Formats: sequence, C-alpha cells, structure tokens
Amino acid sequence: MSEPAKGARAIHLTAAAEADIGRAVRWSARLFGATQARVYAQTLALALEALIETPTSAIGVNDRGDIGKGLMSLHVASRGRKGRHFVIFRIRRRAGREIVEVLRLLHDSMDLARHLPPVG
Repeated sequence: MSEPAKGARAIHLTAAAEADIGRAVRWSARLFGATQARVYAQTLALALEALIETPTSAIGVNDRGDIGKGLMSLHVASRGRKGRHFVIFRIRRRAGREIVEVLRLLHDSMDLARHLPPVG
C-alpha cells in the first residue's frame, strides 16, 4: 500500500477500537454465520473509508459534544448497509496532517459515555 500524500488525511484506530471491531465481527459470525460476518466487516470498513474521505460531513456524522469535547459519531448503517454500531472518533492534527482518531466502535444500545476514555 502506498504512503498517503503529505497533508492527506489518515486514520488511526486505538487498541480499544481494534478490539471492538474484532469482537463485532466474531459476534456476527457466531450469531449469523461466516458470510454475514464478512458482510459486516465490509460495512465497518466502508464506514471507516467514509471518515477518511469526509470525516465531518459524511452522511450520518454527528457532533457528540454531549459525551466529550471534540467527539463525533458515525452510525455504520448508511449507504444502504445495515448495522448496529457507532464509530466514535475525533479529528487531530499532527505534523500538518489531519488524523481521524477512532476511539471505539460501540453497539448502539450501549451508554456511549460510559465506554469512552476521558477525552482531553
């Protein structure tokens, strides 16, 4: 895979977000089978791609200042896809580059604030 152009947007998954994604796909496989798990993994990947393209204006992105300063969420059910998770993220700047920092992938039935690290 090639390096992004200088100044291009990048994405960073925290360890918690990576673990959340793995759990969501494994859960989907246990309940719905391997084929559906692959479909859901693709749904999650498309949500992350949307954040790289247009993090603050992607369809379904919401400012979540109610749960933490600078936080935003994207429900993965978009672009005709079904899903029950929120991508919780924030935008950072490092070395002149915009970084989409994905903090968690949380089920939409969860109390989101309870499962987030302190944001500062």
